[in-house]
Amino acid sequence: MSLGYALRRIVEEYPLARLDPPAGHPLAAVIRRGAPDELRRALADIDGPFVVKGSPGRGTRWAAVPWLAAFDPAVTTSATQGYYLVYLFPADREVVHLSLAQGTVAAIREHGPRAVEHLRASGDALRERLADFAARLPVRAIRLGSAGALPEGYEGAHILGLSYGLGDLGDEARLVSDLAAGVAAYRALKARGGLDGLPTRNR
Repeated sequence: MSLGYALRRIVEEYPLARLDPPAGHPLAAVIRRGAPDELRRALADIDGPFVVKGSPGRGTRWAAVPWLAAFDPAVTTSATQGYYLVYLFPADREVVHLSLAQGTVAAIREHGPRAVEHLRASGDALRERLADFAARLPVRAIRLGSAGALPEGYEGAHILGLSYGLGDLGDEARLVSDLAAGVAAYRALKARGGLDGLPTRNR
């Protein structure tokens, strides 16, 4: 397997996999173990250490938006708070987004129905903090194709990144190069104060 192959499997197979229970499903195993293993391998030659996790959902329910994430443990080890690098898989299109993103659940807990508004505002401020990465990671907004607090929160939490169609996922060298750019932006945000100094912030 490779990182691109793992990402492609998730993009292609997830819509059909969701028709079956996740327990014991081979794609759930790819998202929890196979894809994280490939991401760890790709990251090993770039920088570290990272905590890498993949989530197809919880319990007996598939996630509306599965994800594969790399966390700097000095910042966070959870997608609920802080900021991290993540691949997000929309429900309605054959695409995957590489996103430098803010923690969503903490924002929902703190800001309630205004969480997405808060995340978008802080995302604007964080993009200014990372203006030198705008050309390398030009995607400023993502669409995940699902209603609900978490998918809409993930959309609002996006800072910057890239999007890939299926045809892009065969170029492993490009994926690793883009991942290195994402890691560089992650490190730069950490060095420049992270979420500190924003008008309001989720922790």
